[in-house]
Amino acid sequence: ADYLDNGNNKMAIQQADKLLKKHKDLHCAKVLKAIGLQRTGKQDEAYALAQEVAALEPTDDNSLQALTILYREMHRPELVTKLYEAAVKKVPNSEEYHSHLFMAYARVGEYKKMQQAGMALYKIVPKNPYYFWSVMSLIMQSISAQDENLSKTMFLPLAERMVEKMVKEDKIEAEAEVELYYMILERLEKYKEALDVVRGKLGEKLTSELQSRENKCMAMYKKLCRWPECNALSRRLLLKNSDDWQFYITYFDSVFQLIDESWTPPAEEEHSLEGEVHYSIEQAVKFIEERITEESKSSRPLRGPYLAKLELIRRLRYRGCNDEYKLGDPEELMFQYFKKFGDKPCCFTDLKVFVDLLPSNQYTKFISQLLEVIPLSATAENEIALPADIKALQQHLCVVQLSRLLGIYHAMDKKQKLTVVRELMLRYRHGLEFGKSCLKTELQFSDYYCLLAVHLLLDLWLEGEETAVWQCLTFLEEGLSHSPSNAQFKLLLIRIYCRLGAFEPVAELYSSLDAKHIQHDTIGYLLTRYAESLGHYAAASQSCNFALRFFHSNQKDTSEYIIQAYKYGAFEKIPEFIAFRNRLNSSLHFAQVRTERMLLDLLLEANISSSLEESIKSMSLSPEEDDIPWKDLRDNRDLTVLFNWDPKDRDISEEHRKLSLEEETMWLRIRSLTLRLVSGLPPLSHTIQPKNSEKTAENGVSSRIDTIRSLLQQLEAAVDSGKKFLEQKIQYPVLGPPPTRMAGFFSNGSCQCQTSLFYLVSDIYELDTNGLEDSAEIQERIGNSFKSLVERLTDLFNKCKGDLIEVRDGTLKTHPNLLENLVFFVETISIALWVSSYCDSVLRPFKSNLQKKKKKKKESSVAMPPVFTHFLDYVTELQTLTSNVIDHIKGLEIILTALKLEELSFKDTLLLQEEKKFTKTVQGKVQSSYHHSVQEIGELLKKRLDTIKKLKI
Repeated sequence: ADYLDNGNNKMAIQQADKLLKKHKDLHCAKVLKAIGLQRTGKQDEAYALAQEVAALEPTDDNSLQALTILYREMHRPELVTKLYEAAVKKVPNSEEYHSHLFMAYARVGEYKKMQQAGMALYKIVPKNPYYFWSVMSLIMQSISAQDENLSKTMFLPLAERMVEKMVKEDKIEAEAEVELYYMILERLEKYKEALDVVRGKLGEKLTSELQSRENKCMAMYKKLCRWPECNALSRRLLLKNSDDWQFYITYFDSVFQLIDESWTPPAEEEHSLEGEVHYSIEQAVKFIEERITEESKSSRPLRGPYLAKLELIRRLRYRGCNDEYKLGDPEELMFQYFKKFGDKPCCFTDLKVFVDLLPSNQYTKFISQLLEVIPLSATAENEIALPADIKALQQHLCVVQLSRLLGIYHAMDKKQKLTVVRELMLRYRHGLEFGKSCLKTELQFSDYYCLLAVHLLLDLWLEGEETAVWQCLTFLEEGLSHSPSNAQFKLLLIRIYCRLGAFEPVAELYSSLDAKHIQHDTIGYLLTRYAESLGHYAAASQSCNFALRFFHSNQKDTSEYIIQAYKYGAFEKIPEFIAFRNRLNSSLHFAQVRTERMLLDLLLEANISSSLEESIKSMSLSPEEDDIPWKDLRDNRDLTVLFNWDPKDRDISEEHRKLSLEEETMWLRIRSLTLRLVSGLPPLSHTIQPKNSEKTAENGVSSRIDTIRSLLQQLEAAVDSGKKFLEQKIQYPVLGPPPTRMAGFFSNGSCQCQTSLFYLVSDIYELDTNGLEDSAEIQERIGNSFKSLVERLTDLFNKCKGDLIEVRDGTLKTHPNLLENLVFFVETISIALWVSSYCDSVLRPFKSNLQKKKKKKKESSVAMPPVFTHFLDYVTELQTLTSNVIDHIKGLEIILTALKLEELSFKDTLLLQEEKKFTKTVQGKVQSSYHHSVQEIGELLKKRLDTIKKLKI
């Protein structure tokens, strides 16, 4: 066991063998040996050994624990349940084995058996947690039941009765048990009963979370629309803590609900269960003013009351009744707020919510008013006034962010924008002085100046200013050198490098972000969208692996979380864990990465290192199966991960999200159908049919060709809807979702090529079933297809021609679309070759039959059917075309190597010496990345060229 713990699996196997020689029936040694075998990649032997021991139904703890570990490593949790079912039969009174059995069921989600196991445990050892394990399992049955009705009429009422029994017998001990009771009543929509539980004696147990009782009461009052109680409770809680924002929201919601219902308090008794109620705007205004007066006496400044006043103004304005109640001018209030909190980074995000209250003609005045109160000092007449301390720097930064948000920078012309960029970079570099003592992991105080300057440059770039994008990269790389942990710099660099078609620097930047757990799903798209499409095949494989590893381990990890939740009685977390798992399983990104990963593997290996058939088999792919949950696809991408100070009309909108999801789904459908069509090729080949059973083989294969034809129709439909979608010419914001590869796929002709290749398969199949006699028409059709395919592929190649990086007027311009076209060319030619090898497998037997006939008849010439010459010409032309592309790529490599970037002189001579250093680095990275892409594409094409040479019938 020690050897296994230290990862020395071979020694562990040897030691186990020694032990087994002396005691050949030592179960535990056999299992430990099996674990060693499993970890050294001998899965089959390990499984056989384990089953040998399991068949003996062991009951010693060591063997059971070791087998559990082994099965978990094999990803076969269902075998653990069988193991403990047997153990429990032999040792029926063991609390330990029963609880292991319960947890084994939990791992595989067998809720009904969990309920029974929980009750069995409670009978042996009457401990409360076991009883409630059983109750929770009922709730889980209700959640997982497809039939809503069944869950409301059977599972939940049964769970409720089980808890009520314990309440009546006064056996409720722990907080978790009360939580569970509340959860059942809430799901049964018995809100009044739930409220009574929380407010009653049982509610006193709810102590672990702050305000747990109050929050639960509030939730029930809202469900029951008991607004007086909502109001009184939130009022009471705000008196305790006037900085708790959620209660301001409830307070305002309830006041306006009561006004709309014209509610008045009862004459005699209390206003409500929770005490005094406010039911008019006057009372609300007075209440907020009182909170502000109270705040001025408190020892630390509180933001809540001041923001609540702005929130109230906003709501009154929305209702069209602002002027009656003199709460003050929003502009003045925001100015006062800035004076009080301007030096806190949160000041900007607080005010951002309320800028709508400012009239647009007051923006410039408002900004200058704020600037006047910041202590800045200039050393000379015409120099920029700079802050003397961090406090003043934070205030100034807040104003700059607000200027961007109010669209002041957007309205400037090119010259003004460049002046602002210079000023911001000067302020950025000056601010670095305050951060000299910062650790590597801390951000510099002035980082946002640099980011804002880059945002302004991005505006200029989108307006057609080519040099601006290189300045963006220069500033960001400079920023990163001073603040190596700034994720915003890294994310923006990733986006810009990808837009320029350079993937090489991105891989390193992404791995330095150190994305954890769920981030592989939320920001993984930044990596997987570009790696393959820019020709970095190795990096693409790796980035898909990162993501897939996370998605696959999520399955296993979630069961562990669920088990911990049972052990510690955190019942309300269990449904959350299940929902989390489902959300990840139906993740759009997961489906994309799965599909692209398989296509990539085929591209890199099929018919190169292993045959197409073997590759498809190893992925257990089949054209009939579709494992993507189309109806439930969840878009978990974080599209706002990049900071943004744009006004609402330029920012990413809900509409953008919807369109992006629609586009991603269409593209995924096209890719998934392509993959399934390719996986349908090998089964059509002759090699698979057993010779003797003609009939069954025919049926088998004919249904396979039907599958292919039906997939082809689906592909046509998907392509049509994709084209319709692209007609809308949607432009996402520059920092919004990146568009898919669909537009390029259609415009460069890859799509038409790939579709006609699959139609060709159908024709060849027809030729195969009809034979060579009387098939002149089909043969001609096939010949024409070959001709048009070569033309289309040549067109596609022509769209790959041109310089990838060109120098124009002293600036660099990259052409990532040429790179993307090259990558599509390689993919299309690979599909063409897989289809050709299917043609080859059909034509070869025909040819050998013809030669046999020729020998029999001893004739010197049997007429060769035209299809053979068509095919040979086609293969020769494919070979020539591929050689030409390889030569073209060699040419690109030479040009890229010869490109001397040092000689570039930027027109913008404002570049400082230190900036020039970063500019050089940036251009070097882009050049090296393009060189790398071209090399990888060239290598892969050479391998494909070798497979063409084998295709001579």
